[in-house]
Amino acid sequence: MSRVVVIGKGPAGISAALYTVRAGIETIVIGKDGGALEKADKIENYYGFPEAVDAKTLISNGIEQAQKLGVKIVSDEVVGIGFKEKLNVITKESEYDADCIIIATGSSRSSPKIKGLAEFEGKGVSYCAVCDAFFYRGKDVAVIGDGEYAFHEAKELLPTSKSVTILSNGKDFSSEPPMGAKTIKTEIAALEGDTVLKKVVFKDGSELEVAGVFVAVGVASSSDLAKKIGAQTEGARIVVDENMSTGVPGVFAAGDCTGGLLQIAKAVSDGAKAGTQAVKYIRKQN
Repeated sequence: MSRVVVIGKGPAGISAALYTVRAGIETIVIGKDGGALEKADKIENYYGFPEAVDAKTLISNGIEQAQKLGVKIVSDEVVGIGFKEKLNVITKESEYDADCIIIATGSSRSSPKIKGLAEFEGKGVSYCAVCDAFFYRGKDVAVIGDGEYAFHEAKELLPTSKSVTILSNGKDFSSEPPMGAKTIKTEIAALEGDTVLKKVVFKDGSELEVAGVFVAVGVASSSDLAKKIGAQTEGARIVVDENMSTGVPGVFAAGDCTGGLLQIAKAVSDGAKAGTQAVKYIRKQN
């Protein structure tokens, strides 16, 4: 049976899932929470609600609707996507093969405010270990982050790099870092170099010489995931066409992660379009 994996269980992701499951396609929605909407209080500008509706109620109603139609909802953190025999979604707890992926993870978080980070992007600073590990073979590298996403990036780098050090930037690690990786908890002051990155300088005056730094703070953002599979991004936005296609066969995106009007109405519309286009794609492949 064909399978769609939707990343994100906010309005865009659930909307997409409603269309794919009703088309008879096995649909799995994976997400840690309800996204930005979960942080809102009352919604007063959404069609069909004459009185303000509680944001959490709107989220739970959407999830309940999807589950009643047969959508499998998985509470987990997605740390990567890629290709195996099919498309593949990697989470903290498991992996899922898919004929089609819909990215609906909301708008991306901001990068950590570290002096030199922006200046060395593409000159030693990367946001994708799968994409750029090749360029740092046999070299010392570091990963900035304190959670599962950072640990996943470190695991990607360990087989080819001379050394991998995970930098939590002053935070406690959320769990046990991967074997083989070194760790430093000291807060970072700056990234320094000349034409390329040379070292990480910490606030206690210590330094770490590295050829590359991989940023993996918090959870994997929409653009982080898109880059791993070769989809085009512009800043934090995933570039899609009028059919919500990323240009990578079988990979669509919907909602805030595609930019534009950051409203529930647009997210639901994007999700519906991505869902219907995913159905068309799968039927065409079959």
